[in-house]
Amino acid sequence: MSYPLHFAANLSWLFPELEKLSHRIEAAAQAGFKAVEVAWPYDTDVTELKQALEKNGVDLILINTPPGNKAKGELGLGAVPMQEAEFRAGLDLAVKYVKTVGCKQIHLMAGRVPVGLDRTSVAKEMEATFIENLKYAADILSKEGLLGLVEPINTRITDPRYFLNTPHQAVRILQQVDRPNLKLQLDLFHCQIMDGNLTQNITNYFPLIGHVQIAQVPNRNEADSPGEISYSYIFSLLEKLGYPGYVGCEYTPKGNTVDGLGWLRSYWRNQGTKKLADLAECQ
Repeated sequence: MSYPLHFAANLSWLFPELEKLSHRIEAAAQAGFKAVEVAWPYDTDVTELKQALEKNGVDLILINTPPGNKAKGELGLGAVPMQEAEFRAGLDLAVKYVKTVGCKQIHLMAGRVPVGLDRTSVAKEMEATFIENLKYAADILSKEGLLGLVEPINTRITDPRYFLNTPHQAVRILQQVDRPNLKLQLDLFHCQIMDGNLTQNITNYFPLIGHVQIAQVPNRNEADSPGEISYSYIFSLLEKLGYPGYVGCEYTPKGNTVDGLGWLRSYWRNQGTKKLADLAECQ
């Protein structure tokens, strides 16, 4: 039996023509989305964020832990040695946001290999740091009924210094941490670039997958744009496996965001959600 997929608009990527997060939430709702995800919502007051979500009938289903000091090139702190206190403070802030708005998932960002250091020389220390921080985070999140996610980010195109870069590395770490409320955030854009073999990776790691994100490879545009991944096949595979979570649309629109959602309107029609497809078509 196949189960229809649920899609979430990643508002850190979609609707870039709108500056305010509240306006992006409204635009996503008007386009037919019932859920959104945001990397870092922390520039928006949490009360304002909650009001925007409630006003538009949209659920926030995922945020990231804070990136750290962007001016210093930080992109997450989970695996960065000597930054444990900063990681915990960022986790506290993320938990405050998700509890206020009713979000249930937090991406626990691993972070980058520190500038000036060789990946090989610090790999063991960074992995040990990440494991300890994930155990700490899992305990905190468990008390709140929350799910923590770890996401491999490719080092070939997107971020050469990111520590966690393949699904195999992520799964190995998750197995060592061994907490039921920590799962794999599988961004198929990154997975295709680093490893390919999407059918086997999705199938083999399915019990550990807590969230899926999509973008075409190599240009990170809409699912139906030219590229390496057949998303009609991927969607069918996820349906057959009974994937119950959301599929996050984390890509750069080639033009106007709504104009580029033809692939999603087609999916909704094929699944019988014609009302949402018609609503989006009218935007």
